[in-house]
Amino acid sequence: MARSSNLLRFLVTAVLVASCAGPATSGVATSTPTGGSPSPSTSPSPSPTAASPSASPSELPSPSPSAVPVLPTPSPTPGATTVVRAYFLLDAAGGGDPGLVPVLRTVPDTTAVAKAAMTVLLAGPVAKELAATPRIRTMIPAGTELLGVSITSGVATVDLSGEFASGAGSFSVQGRLAQVVYTLTQFSSVDRVRFELDGVPVTVFSSEGIVLDKPVGRATYRDAFVPAIFVDRPAWGASLLNPGRVTGLANVFEAQFRIALRDHQGRVLVDRPVAATCGTGCWGTFDVTLTYDVTAAQWGTLRVWDPSARDGSPENVREYPVWLQPRP
Repeated sequence: MARSSNLLRFLVTAVLVASCAGPATSGVATSTPTGGSPSPSTSPSPSPTAASPSASPSELPSPSPSAVPVLPTPSPTPGATTVVRAYFLLDAAGGGDPGLVPVLRTVPDTTAVAKAAMTVLLAGPVAKELAATPRIRTMIPAGTELLGVSITSGVATVDLSGEFASGAGSFSVQGRLAQVVYTLTQFSSVDRVRFELDGVPVTVFSSEGIVLDKPVGRATYRDAFVPAIFVDRPAWGASLLNPGRVTGLANVFEAQFRIALRDHQGRVLVDRPVAATCGTGCWGTFDVTLTYDVTAAQWGTLRVWDPSARDGSPENVREYPVWLQPRP
């Protein structure tokens, strides 16, 4: 009897344990890890597609030609302007041959800046420049037309009409060549200039027989048409910032000269010595910064000269108007 009771209690306990168990696990035993690295997933990873970041470069599709963006050519902003320089000739203050001088022109905004600069050069000095003392003039014959200009590997090829070669006189003929060369070489992309007349390359220019069988640069005309003290910036009639830089070339005794700045009443604002990087037979550069005091914006005069070694009197005088402004 006791044995039967024990058997009955065992069967009841087994039934209760079975009723509390979870669902079946398809014959795969699972357990919750208590430490260490997680087990790798048994689920397969999705296959990479061509657009997937994990795809190798060879798996990525190449764009079709129609899908490659075409960048538009920059066009000038309506109403915008740009400033170019033209080089004319300024009479010497104390007599003698005129020398090159830069002037500024404001033109409609354009990417063809070399063409714009040549166009204003051929137009010649404006009335206020012709009436100035000393006056500004040009050696380029009236009626000269620009037929084309292109730039390749640092060389600007300029095609001018036959009028450009008209007239005689070596100084006049060389002077017009110098004006074109200095005007086109203001741009960093141009080192030298090649000339054409009516589409034909020039090898001998004008009745003066000037040889032009290769491109020419600024140095070709420097000794004859650049004054002994040449201010290239600021240009004639341009604004001088405050402080403002004055830069250029000089070839004077021991590289020493003076620079002065006067207001519209002639009052001296600045008078100081300047040393170029070379002198006494060689061309040197100079770069000075001037600070001055004016109470209102006004026209003034920039003047450079070389004191005579004999008695200190001014030599190689060069002066022209600049626009002055109060310090900010």
